[in-house]
Amino acid sequence: MRHAYSPDKVHEGAYILDMFEKEQASIRPETVHGDTHAQSTTIFGLAHLLGISLMPRIKNWKDLTLFRPDPDIHYTHLDSLFSDAIDWDLITTHLPDMIRVALSIKAGKIAPSTILRKLGAYSRKNKLYQAFQELGRVIRTHFLMHYLADPELRSTIQSATNKSEAFNGFAKWAFFGGEGVITHNRRIEQRKCVKFNHLVANCLIFYNVHVISEALQKLNQEGAELGGRVVAALSPYIRQHINRFGRYQLDLTQPPPPLNYDIRVVTSKKKSAGFVASETQKKAKARSKKKKSARQMKLFS
Repeated sequence: MRHAYSPDKVHEGAYILDMFEKEQASIRPETVHGDTHAQSTTIFGLAHLLGISLMPRIKNWKDLTLFRPDPDIHYTHLDSLFSDAIDWDLITTHLPDMIRVALSIKAGKIAPSTILRKLGAYSRKNKLYQAFQELGRVIRTHFLMHYLADPELRSTIQSATNKSEAFNGFAKWAFFGGEGVITHNRRIEQRKCVKFNHLVANCLIFYNVHVISEALQKLNQEGAELGGRVVAALSPYIRQHINRFGRYQLDLTQPPPPLNYDIRVVTSKKKSAGFVASETQKKAKARSKKKKSARQMKLFS
C-alpha cells in the first residue's frame, strides 16, 4: 500500500486517492483500504468513477445512513435501516461533469485531494459536490449492505487494515529521533521526513525478509518441510534484533552480500497444494460474489 502524505488538520481521506493521479503510475491497485477517516460519501463517489473499490474499516458504522433507491420502496426486515431516498436526477444531471473530473485526474491534470478540497469548501452551494455526494451515498449503501451480510468481507477488510497499521507501527518505531515529531514548518521538509522515514523502514523490512529467507532455506536444507501457511504467518516487521540507538559507521566501499531471489522457502508439496487449493477456492468465491454484487446493484439502478 502506498502512503499518501496529508498535512496536519486536513481530512486524510481527501488524500487517499492521490496515488491514482497519473495514468502512468507504476502501481494501480483496484481496491483501497483505510479506516473511518479515509472515507466519506464524496470519496466513495469519486473512487467509484476512478474504477476503485473503496473498502474502509468504519468505526461506528451503525451510525451511518443507508439510502433507499426510491421513496416508495420498503423492505420487510431491513426497512428501519434506511432513511432518505437517492436523488437520481441530481446524479444524472451532473454525471458528465463528474466523469470529466475523473478523466482529468487520470490524465494527471489535477490531484483528487485538490478537487475534493475545492468542492468541499462550497459544498452547500456547489451542485457538482452534491452530485458526487449523492453518487457516494449509492456506493456506500451498497458497500455497507455487503459488509453487514458477508463475514468473509469483514475479515478481509480487518486483515488488510491490520497490515497497513502494522507497517505504520513499524515505521513509527523506526522514527525514534525527536520522539517521532516532525518539527519542520515547511511542507517540503515535512515531506522529506516522511519519505526518509519510509525509506529506512523499507530498508529494514528488506533486510528482515532477506534474513528470514536465508533461515528458511537453511531449514529446507536440513530436511524440514515448510508449508505455505507456515511461511504466510511470518512477519517482516520483527524488531527485537535491531538496535536503533548508538553510533553508526557506514562503509560505502564495502559491497553488499549477493542476494538470491530464487530461494525456495515452501517445500511441503502436500501442504502447499492445499494452500494453493484454498486460495483458488477463495478466488472462485470472490468471483461469484462479484457477479452477485453486480446483480444486486440493479436494485440501485
